[in-house]
Amino acid sequence: MTDATKIARRYIELWNERTPSRRREMLSQDWTADARYVDPLMAGDGADAVDALISGVQQRFPDFKFKLIGEPNGFGDHVRFSWGLGPDGADSPIKGTDFAVLKDGRIQSITGFLDQVPPGA
Repeated sequence: MTDATKIARRYIELWNERTPSRRREMLSQDWTADARYVDPLMAGDGADAVDALISGVQQRFPDFKFKLIGEPNGFGDHVRFSWGLGPDGADSPIKGTDFAVLKDGRIQSITGFLDQVPPGA
């Protein structure tokens, strides 16, 4: 059985990791080599592209961090969780929900939905 909470927490840790070499290590451990990420604003195939997407978000929002909102859930090889992106100690101005498809316990694809994005973000 898939541990939805563990998958979601590791995913959030990845997006918060600022050290490129550590982020690449996490990608190789937790994502398949052919992993795909897509949301309404960006998409990428493979570890290099996913890493570049994460780096871009970190550069655009240098003082923001990701956090889980609510409890992740899932079944089989599917996991759903919600997240917030914002400054520590404050409500997240940006919120979303991601759906992961796993292969052999690793993320094979993420489809992200943006639930709340303020103008200009």
